[in-house]
Order: sequence, then C-alpha cells, then structure tokens
Amino acid sequence: MLRQMCWLSKSGGDDEKILHLQTASGQPWRPYTAFPQLSVPDYRIPGGSKGWATYQKLLKAGWTLVPSARGSEFGASSYAESTVQR
Repeated sequence: MLRQMCWLSKSGGDDEKILHLQTASGQPWRPYTAFPQLSVPDYRIPGGSKGWATYQKLLKAGWTLVPSARGSEFGASSYAESTVQR
C-alpha cells in the first residue's frame, strides 16, 4: 500500500487546506475523512487544521508527506469530502 499525505485545498484553490491521503499509485488524492480506518478525530481547537491529529498519527506510522505543490500537480480529489460524524 502506498502511504502518502498531502495538504491540499478542498476546491483546488487557495482556500483552507486539509489533509489528503493517497493509498495506491495512480489513485486520486482523497480527504482523510474518506478513510475512517486511518483517521482520528480532529482536535477541538477553533481555526485548527483539518486533519492535523490524523497527520501526526500517520507520520509516526511511517507515512510520507508530499509537498502541496507536488500533490497539486496530479490534481486534487475528485471525491466529495466524507461527512463521517464522530
């Protein structure tokens, strides 16, 4: 399994960036919320980064962080953000 993370905007613009994951070569980047088996609940900090807690967990597990510019080269997610409630 490919294990890459990247901070990308939801809409591909300059708005707020959230953590996206890529688990297979050639697959699009998908928001971390699309992976309930990998994600953890976000910290309850006003204005905090969406996916920061998941980023910390996956970094410790050996995932690779890809620069946002490189992740954007291949296009952001074509999937809608998951609305999993915790």
